[in-house]
Amino acid sequence: MAYYWKTDLNSSESHEKQQEHQEFPSLNQPLSPHLVSLGFDNVVDEISNKIPVCQREIEENAFFVPSAPHWDSRKHSLDETHQTSLNEFTFKSSELSCHQVRDTPVIGFSRHSVLPNPQNINKGSSWGNPIGKYHGADDYRFNILPLSSTSLDKINSQSQVENENHNYHIGFESSVLPIYPFLSTNLMSKEEIKSSRNMNIVKSSLMPFKGSSLRRTWESTCPKNTELTGCSIQLVDIAQGSNMSLASFCNKVKKIRETYHAADMDSNSGKIWSTTTSFPYKLFSNTKFNINIFTDNSTQGFHFIPYATHLVKDLIAEIPHFCTNDQLFPRDHLLSTCGHEEFLQNDHYLGSHRVFQKNKSVIQLYLQKKRDIPGTLSRKHEDDHSQFYLNQLLEFMHIWKVSRQCLSTVIQKYDSHLKYLLKTQNLHQNSDTSAKGLIEKVTTELSTSICQLIDIYCSSFYADFQPLHAPLYSVSCGNLGLHSHLSFTVYAAHNIPETWVHSYKAFSFSCWLTYAGKKLCQVRNCRNIPVKKLFFLLVNWNETINFPLEIKSLPRESMLTIKLFGITYATNADLLAWTCFPLFPKHRSILRSVLFSMTLQSEPPMEMIAPGVWDVSQPSPVTLQIDFPATEWEYMKLDSEENGSDLEEPPKECLKHIARLSQKQTPILLSEEKRRYLWFYRFYCNNENCSLPLVLGSAPGWDERTVSEMHTILRRWKFSHPLEALGLLTSSFPDQEIRSVAVQQLDNLLNDELLEYLPQLVQAVKFEWDLESPLVQLLLHRSLQSIQIAHRLYWLLKDAQNEAYFKSWYQKLLAALQFCAGKALRDEFSKEQKLIKILGDIGEKVKTASDPQRQDVLKKELGRLEEFFWCTKTCHLPLNPALCVQGIDGDACSYFTSNALPLKITFINANPMGKNISVIFKAGDDLRQDMLVLQIIQVMDNIWLQEGLDMQMIIYRCLSTGKGQGLVQMVPDAVTLAKIHRHFGPIGPLKENTIKKWFSRHNPLKVDYEKVLRNFFYSCAGWCVVTFILGVCDRHNDNIMLTKSGHMFHIDFGKFLGHAQTFGGIKRDRAPFIFTSEMEYFITEGGKNPQHFQDFVELCCRAYNIVRRHSRLLLNLLEMMLHAGLPELSGIQDLKYVYNNLRPQDTDLEATSHFTKKIKESLECFPVKLNNLIHTLAQMTAISPAKSTSQTFSQEACMPGASRSIQRATVLGFSKKTSHLYLIQVTHSNNETSLTEKSFDQFAKLHSQLQKQFASLTLPEFPHWWHLPFTNSDHKRFRDLNHYMEQILNGSYEVANSDCVLSFFLCEPVEQAVKESAVDRGEKFADKKPKVQLVISYKDAKLTILVKHMKNIVSFSYLIRNM
Repeated sequence: MAYYWKTDLNSSESHEKQQEHQEFPSLNQPLSPHLVSLGFDNVVDEISNKIPVCQREIEENAFFVPSAPHWDSRKHSLDETHQTSLNEFTFKSSELSCHQVRDTPVIGFSRHSVLPNPQNINKGSSWGNPIGKYHGADDYRFNILPLSSTSLDKINSQSQVENENHNYHIGFESSVLPIYPFLSTNLMSKEEIKSSRNMNIVKSSLMPFKGSSLRRTWESTCPKNTELTGCSIQLVDIAQGSNMSLASFCNKVKKIRETYHAADMDSNSGKIWSTTTSFPYKLFSNTKFNINIFTDNSTQGFHFIPYATHLVKDLIAEIPHFCTNDQLFPRDHLLSTCGHEEFLQNDHYLGSHRVFQKNKSVIQLYLQKKRDIPGTLSRKHEDDHSQFYLNQLLEFMHIWKVSRQCLSTVIQKYDSHLKYLLKTQNLHQNSDTSAKGLIEKVTTELSTSICQLIDIYCSSFYADFQPLHAPLYSVSCGNLGLHSHLSFTVYAAHNIPETWVHSYKAFSFSCWLTYAGKKLCQVRNCRNIPVKKLFFLLVNWNETINFPLEIKSLPRESMLTIKLFGITYATNADLLAWTCFPLFPKHRSILRSVLFSMTLQSEPPMEMIAPGVWDVSQPSPVTLQIDFPATEWEYMKLDSEENGSDLEEPPKECLKHIARLSQKQTPILLSEEKRRYLWFYRFYCNNENCSLPLVLGSAPGWDERTVSEMHTILRRWKFSHPLEALGLLTSSFPDQEIRSVAVQQLDNLLNDELLEYLPQLVQAVKFEWDLESPLVQLLLHRSLQSIQIAHRLYWLLKDAQNEAYFKSWYQKLLAALQFCAGKALRDEFSKEQKLIKILGDIGEKVKTASDPQRQDVLKKELGRLEEFFWCTKTCHLPLNPALCVQGIDGDACSYFTSNALPLKITFINANPMGKNISVIFKAGDDLRQDMLVLQIIQVMDNIWLQEGLDMQMIIYRCLSTGKGQGLVQMVPDAVTLAKIHRHFGPIGPLKENTIKKWFSRHNPLKVDYEKVLRNFFYSCAGWCVVTFILGVCDRHNDNIMLTKSGHMFHIDFGKFLGHAQTFGGIKRDRAPFIFTSEMEYFITEGGKNPQHFQDFVELCCRAYNIVRRHSRLLLNLLEMMLHAGLPELSGIQDLKYVYNNLRPQDTDLEATSHFTKKIKESLECFPVKLNNLIHTLAQMTAISPAKSTSQTFSQEACMPGASRSIQRATVLGFSKKTSHLYLIQVTHSNNETSLTEKSFDQFAKLHSQLQKQFASLTLPEFPHWWHLPFTNSDHKRFRDLNHYMEQILNGSYEVANSDCVLSFFLCEPVEQAVKESAVDRGEKFADKKPKVQLVISYKDAKLTILVKHMKNIVSFSYLIRNM
């Protein structure tokens, strides 16, 4: 990659021998993740109990640590075991001011922790101007040299009398810290001392350096709040938090919100607008709508029949012609849909609104004046002046107050002991002046060290405080060389839990360098180090890690992952914790010592390692300390070279090959060989023959030259549609420039278009480099423009927090969203969240109650909902913000008896013109997968509508509101197919006329029946296509629903992408999709209209081919959800499944042939009906089966005598009275004939009775429905039934003359006069001429002939003779 070094140090670094440390008993116990400190909490009692506190404060001895001069920190630790080389500092001024130092015991950390080498600090530096330059520094870490034994003895002898029991070394070992000569009081004049005493309140303003994101500067102004003003170390409030990236994010969010003022009614109307799409010209070219418009002054609505191309404002302008109000101005009025709190958009066509695209009945609208519509959800003027401080919204994430309180206690105790020490030294008038000065210098240095330690902690972790005088970090001007390798020092892991100490004898670590989820290099630590019990438990490695990779060659988005292992006594290594972070945050390398929190989660998800996967700045029980080199590297974007002009034009065959490769749609489906081929011809790829994600995803690596060429292609590319850029936001593209261009393209989408793809964009946030990324900014901008987007984004982020990783990032983004939304919308979010909480509690109590008590428990707990609405008055539904409810209908609430025991809750609509709203609350089921399937189906339906094809799809709403819970919309008047089957008896699933009979009963009028047939025709075809493409499994009759209007739709998508359930090793889902003979029976009206079936096949293939043209979009949407934690969408094989079903490489004719075969395969799949039968029988244990008299016959109606016998029986055709009855001619033994009418079910019933009565005899095989061919089913059924009757009547005499057979054929005869007029032999008998339907295509010198349908084909010779 392109980097340049900014500042550098000399490469020489001296490492001295390790020194043994005195071990102290552990003072702390393992802390929970929510109570974390670095040891300050544990020494408070130790200090209070063992050291007397000076009761009287001596003002003359007050000591304040001013802003430290520029220094380099080369090595610091939270506890020390190794001695390393020193820093060298050069300052211009030697005038340093401080107050007299008080005596104190040593409290803090060890030698490498926080103190720079005092010998190299220029005494000319001034506290008033703490900006300095550095020369010749060898090391950036902070080092502390141990004092000689002589110095130690001298100090101890002079303070032995007074301080015999007070010389404690907490956290330091066998040494006293070196001296800061520049902090001596003799360097300050009396005026300076007096002035310094008054300098105890300083305002801290957190501002990042322009040169580095990791450094700070402070302004000397008044702070908002300062603690411990009389102590040596003072803390100040940092409202936005001490972490620089966090503060920068807060500022960015605030700027975004400031671009949308509360007074701007275009972006802050406070209204929910009805969603729109691009106008579907092919669907609504000449369509008119039936609309009733109600006004405040009219008792009944005005009826309008406008064209779909009518603008909403033009419709409003026509209303005065129907009423007396002549002063009606369209710009002052809005139309809302009755029962909903959403408004049509005046500047859009009627047909662009989704409510008009799906509703074919009379649409009810309500006219309102804008000024009479309260914008209850709009931002107010007060919101414009609110401040965004993340700690105010995320206090539940970080225990700031507790850590600050503990730290303040320690500092206060430290200050008291420091005064006490200096006071006792002043009482010894004859003390050695040099020893006295040494003590003052040591204590001063210690105070400065603690100040810097606190600063390091605040810089590394989130805190709402900061030392009053924080040091400024810098680096010196040296040069390690552009070819230096990546190197850093893993110093120690702090706060090791005691349970680990007892379980493992030693600890080690490993380092992984990854990019885009792929491992670049791994270095395993070979030293196993045991735990040391010092100030607290830690593992001290102090080991330098060298990667065999040059820094300049590393990708800008490289991630470093460090794993902590515990070595058991059996020498096995167990992964205990890990952490990961970017090597170059904010385009620059990390400098100095940094603390990183470690997560105790299991194996890190290497394929999705990104900056947000784990929040290293959130305190955790185990903290890792890493020392980075002083050289600061900054990414430099190189000018890309236009290399495409050097290549010759490839042959046409290569371009055709490129076009074929582009059919793969996504780079993860390309083989390495095909990637190399595509990359070779990269400059000849364009939006006509390939896609940009495919080209860039074929790059061989991420080296400097390759990235430069990728950026060149990126700039030249012309996007055919903004959605093409979705593929650039997958985990395969971490490059920030590529992702930025993708967001620029998505910014061209309208709000309602972007709303449709929010789930994928929320997942894409995981792979952004920081929270200030263009994608995050896009989401926040759009949430400020649209309440629909803000509402959907809120619940997506709430649900995303339940994922195993990225929780912290989603919490921060959610906090930013709530800040941008304003108080009114925040309060609404809070009410919705409370509603979900109550529903969850009710569901849990219903589950835990015994079966007889569940209804009583539900009735009792519903009182909580009534109390909720009594307090809140109204609440918007999380499922749909346009639905506002004001209570519940307790009598209509119940629960379902399925395993999850979901609740049915009926809400009272707050809109007086709306009906009650029923929803299902499910607890125990993961609804995220249902959300995704329904979203993809919605995308397909939108594609069809734009192509002029309305598949009559009912796509209900579904929302996951938390882990294993969510809401599901209930479709009115919808029943399961299983309920319909049960209505027709135990073997209802095996009957063919169940669906037809059910629809006929509910739609007796012919005009209604024809509408029902059309709705079923289209909706069944649509669901066949979508369930096939997505591989929806677990399909039985309880997962298929029908409405009385003829719409069919599927529910419950817990199994998809071909992950079928198995029973005894056999897949339960054997058919490609659900299309049974009873569905075909209804579509063809019992076989009367076989052309309907051919039309159905045509419709399915047309819908399938339309969707196939958008395969890239569907695959991109699924690929972006690969890391969402869905159980059945987790790998490339799942994408390949959808790719294989879409078959984008096929022509339309090839795809038509393929799907036609799938229809035949589904229609002839008997296990589907068997599965439905088993499911129905299992559900009928508590249900009394209903018997249909039309499917039985009465033996009492006719009792024929034994003398009558039947010679033969022949099916003549269908009866014209009822389409499902066969007209049968019966020839008696005396050659007399009679007619009777029987249904196919009656034939099946006869066969069943014969099997029971003559179990010992071999009966003819009955022609069941699964024996039927794909086409010409009626003709074959006539033949099969004639053959069956012939075998029965000419077979066993006992069977042929049994009462069952004679009653069947001789009862209820039909008049002979109707023989000719009543019989309908169907189209197949009326037209014996063979017919063949062909589709011929010639493309790319390839002739394709598709044989779609054939009928009445006797033989090939007959076909040839008649062509």
